[in-house]
Amino acid sequence: MKIVIPGGTGQVGAILDRALTAAGHDVVILTRRPRREREVGWDGETLGAWAEVVDGSDVVINLAGRSVSCRYTEANLRAMMDSRVRSAQVVGEAIGAAARPPKVWLQMSTATVYAHRFDAANDEATGIVGGAEPDVPGYWGFSVEIAKAWEAAQEEARTPDTRKVALRSAMVMSPDREGVFDVLLKMARLGLGGPVAGGRQYVSWIHDHDFVRAVEFLVARDDFTGPVNLAAPAPLPQRAFMRALRGAWGVPVGLPATKWMAELGVFALRSDTELLLKSRRVVPGRLLEAGFTFEHAEWEGAALDLVRRVRATRRGAGQ
Repeated sequence: MKIVIPGGTGQVGAILDRALTAAGHDVVILTRRPRREREVGWDGETLGAWAEVVDGSDVVINLAGRSVSCRYTEANLRAMMDSRVRSAQVVGEAIGAAARPPKVWLQMSTATVYAHRFDAANDEATGIVGGAEPDVPGYWGFSVEIAKAWEAAQEEARTPDTRKVALRSAMVMSPDREGVFDVLLKMARLGLGGPVAGGRQYVSWIHDHDFVRAVEFLVARDDFTGPVNLAAPAPLPQRAFMRALRGAWGVPVGLPATKWMAELGVFALRSDTELLLKSRRVVPGRLLEAGFTFEHAEWEGAALDLVRRVRATRRGAGQ
């Protein structure tokens, strides 16, 4: 198949590019800074010559959008919104104008659309969309609005011959440098991988191999449309999540952090505490109902596999 991945130069794009190319597919990456073969330039905002690679493709997987790993200032939140919405709109325009449109358009979304909660898990049928929770920072609601607008841009696109799926993805865990797992592992190795603000908040995640398998499953299943949760079926509290990660690496102790300590830490990392403090308890209802099986359903085993791969990579690099 010919697969086009707008915004495919980040961590998730690299995961998909490696796996789909290895599987024999023709993968084309749309990027603002093309440097390699199979990369095509675009600006993520306007139609251009890049739309020619969409015409005649089989699958489009749109990952474009400003990174969430930043301070959540008003300007950065607006940039997150604009980059996601406009890129989804222009991808829709390219698909709608294609003489031979792709059969399926997978649009990246986020599990952050769901409410901050501890009492029950959010699936697609009964999950509570966030934005109105009491006792959380007001700007957390803007993150939910970004997710809703992102999905709406895809839903409203006029692409009658193309099936559309929104990927409400949890954090994708892979051994790649600078990915989310790499950051969390660094914290654990430095002895900082303890509970944050008590550690009750749930962490939803998905192993990179299962993420790829779920994408392939959704491409093959022509009965899927609309939002789909891409998350392992066993989210767990942050305290237990980091304990398992420390155990996988062999770090016996992780220092706890209060809320204000977390704020200092993420300020130094130029990130935001929402990524640490929001309780994301998300489960993959639709995938499980359709018979999808996870190779890494439990975090303890997933963490061991990821640590093994990190160590193998670093041994190979002589580090």
